[in-house]
Order: sequence, then structure tokens, then C-alpha cells
Amino acid sequence: MSASDMNSPRPGRAVFGYLLSSAACVAVTNIYALFGHGVRSASMDYMFLYPALMGLVPFLLLTALLPRIRRRRFLRLAFNLYNSGVATLIVGAMLNGILEIAGTASAYQPLFMAAGWTFAFIGFILLLIPDSGDRTDKKAKNP
Repeated sequence: MSASDMNSPRPGRAVFGYLLSSAACVAVTNIYALFGHGVRSASMDYMFLYPALMGLVPFLLLTALLPRIRRRRFLRLAFNLYNSGVATLIVGAMLNGILEIAGTASAYQPLFMAAGWTFAFIGFILLLIPDSGDRTDKKAKNP
């Protein structure tokens, strides 16, 4: 196994990370409601759906349908953008829920959602770029 293989993203690890993120979102929502005297927000109640639907489902499909996913051209950039988008959506939902419970609003709420969806969309599009050829074979042929 080469050093580049060790640094490449692994969809199986991402599934585990998103499972933990979903559980953490549920825990944060319930703990916040406990200390908020039972007041809840729909944004925070459904915050766990971002890592569950945008993380678990796509990465489970990737591991099943694309076993050669590590050979994608912009794989690291795609994973980083997509994961940053999901994280931004989670933070935006949490901020929205906290501000709803407090009875106020912020001009930055739509920006969180727009940035999150943009990062996730660009990351997804980059992931669809076709496989690159085997770089070791190209170097061996052209000395």
C-alpha cells in the first residue's frame, strides 16, 4: 500500500463518522431542550437528518456501487467540500434552532444554508468526474 492510498478518503470511515454525527446531533438537541426548560425547535429536532441523509445514505451507496472510488481524479477535494457542506448545514440548523428558541433572528442564517448547499453540491459534482488512468503506468511508459 502506498502513502497516497493511506491518505485517500475511505467511504467506510465516512459512514461511521456520519453515524456518530447523527447520534451527536440527537444528543445535543435533547440536552439543549433539557436545559431550555423543554422548549424545542424544529430546526434542531431535525438537525440529525443532515448527517443521516446526506452522509450515511450517499457513502453507503458509494461503498456498494463504486468499489474503485479511490481512483477518482478530485477525490480528496470532493470529499472535503462535501463534508464541509454537510457540517455547515448542521451548524446552520443548530444556529437557526438556538435563535428560534431565543425568539430572535440573524441575517447570517440564510448564508449558512446557502454555503452548505453550495459546498455539498460542488463536492458531489467533483465526485462524478470520471476515473483517472493509472499514473504509475503512464510514468513507466514515458520515462
